[in-house]
Amino acid sequence: MNRINYDKVMQEIIQKEKEPGHVPALLLHSCCGPCSSAVLERLTPDFELTVFYYNPNIWPEEEYYKRVQEQERLIRSFPAVNPIHFLAGDYLPADFYQAAKGLEDAPEGGARCRECFRLRLTEAARKAAELQMDFFTTTLTVSPLKNAEVLNAVGEEIAADYPGLRFLPSDFKKRNGYKRSCELSAEFGMYRQDYCGCIFSYRERHPEDAKS
Repeated sequence: MNRINYDKVMQEIIQKEKEPGHVPALLLHSCCGPCSSAVLERLTPDFELTVFYYNPNIWPEEEYYKRVQEQERLIRSFPAVNPIHFLAGDYLPADFYQAAKGLEDAPEGGARCRECFRLRLTEAARKAAELQMDFFTTTLTVSPLKNAEVLNAVGEEIAADYPGLRFLPSDFKKRNGYKRSCELSAEFGMYRQDYCGCIFSYRERHPEDAKS
């Protein structure tokens, strides 16, 4: 079975969108500043971006706000070709726990993560449609630990509910995207967390703190 090259599909879409004087609007769901860095670099030449930080999965609360601040700081200092705007969603961790109900013991990268992707991308699509944007997508595919096939399938499924809004397929880890995100994180002196974000991923990463 041939896998879809989502990075190639994205490049083809971008080429088709190129018109003199036209810059499509894209809402970029961001999981964190460090991951967004290489994605911003890749997308800002072709889109007017609104970075949407919506991650109710983040635990604990102070970690959430630390990541928000790093995201805003990066955007302020990033050398963008086209404008980059910032929008923070509501921090409602109860929504994540409801989505993860019954999947608390699922392994990282499994069914719980898929429901978390769906929660975040659904809100991203809703916000993009509200703002009358052309596209939405997510930084999540830049991580080697995130399944691009699952993320793109979820994104396309959600986009079907919003006529006129398109999901931009991606696999940002391609073309050394993750490596570049590490380089840019160092260049901008960014705080780089060592776990995905939720309490379950923290406990998996830090089993010694499993009772915290």
